[in-house]
Amino acid sequence: MEMWIKKYLRYLKIEKNASPHTIISYETDLSQFTDFCASQLSCKKEDVKPESIDRLMIRLWLGNLSDNGLARNTIARKVAAIRSFFKYAFTRGAVEKNPAHLLLVPKAEKRLPKTIQPEEVQRMMELADGDEPNVIQDRTILEIFYSTGIRLSELTNLNVNDLNLESKQLLVLGKGNKQRIIPLGNEAIKACKKHLMSRQELFTSNTDDDARRALFITPGGKRMYPRRVQKIVRSYLIKTSEITQKSPHVLRHSFATHMLDAGADIRIIKEFLGHANLSATQIYTHTSVDRLKQVYSKAHPRAEK
Repeated sequence: MEMWIKKYLRYLKIEKNASPHTIISYETDLSQFTDFCASQLSCKKEDVKPESIDRLMIRLWLGNLSDNGLARNTIARKVAAIRSFFKYAFTRGAVEKNPAHLLLVPKAEKRLPKTIQPEEVQRMMELADGDEPNVIQDRTILEIFYSTGIRLSELTNLNVNDLNLESKQLLVLGKGNKQRIIPLGNEAIKACKKHLMSRQELFTSNTDDDARRALFITPGGKRMYPRRVQKIVRSYLIKTSEITQKSPHVLRHSFATHMLDAGADIRIIKEFLGHANLSATQIYTHTSVDRLKQVYSKAHPRAEK
């Protein structure tokens, strides 16, 4: 089983171009599933074989997850990992029958995206207003997140050459190696120009060729990595907002919601966000409707009658 999991994870990385987050999550899910199978089969983990697993075993595992109080969204992801793995194992001849075929995925809970208000965005930017190279970089990271709505992985993959300040646009490499061009707002452009002037001051003796291409640099002189960006964004959100979720995705959600509130076409927002389907973007209409209701209740003379 472990050998096939390694092959499957390599397939996800090389052939499917899955994100590092997806690969880590699926690896964890499959490892936990193998542990459960080993306990049910009374054998060592390394002795579990793909062909020894049937649909009943998978259902028992899912029941165990539910009994342990896991959220439906988490269980749905684990089901997706199992289905994907056994589809791969079946097509590669590891199993004669696919035990996860037609396995039902629990309906995920719909959660409205967490956002911050425009005035909170402004306070956050003011906090990141300084002349030190690392603070200038912080401001640029925040401005690009809010100006473009790009994902965390897309930001850390940015190179200096992806910036076109004359055309006021950014080239982004998204999921599935799909490129898209996103306009940059004036504040983001000003931040980028300032950052490019001080960026080399962040270089160290550890700075390699990849880091010299990278738009953002860690304190150690390497290409910026996701965990570091999460820490940066969280530090500013803690100081400016009471929102419970304090991650880069909050800025992505805020970008989309504020654009929609201002009247932007949802199909345009879909292109900005790099969504494959419009259904993924439509969740922001719920947040916008709540905003419209608030405006209506305050503005209409008979709304509160």
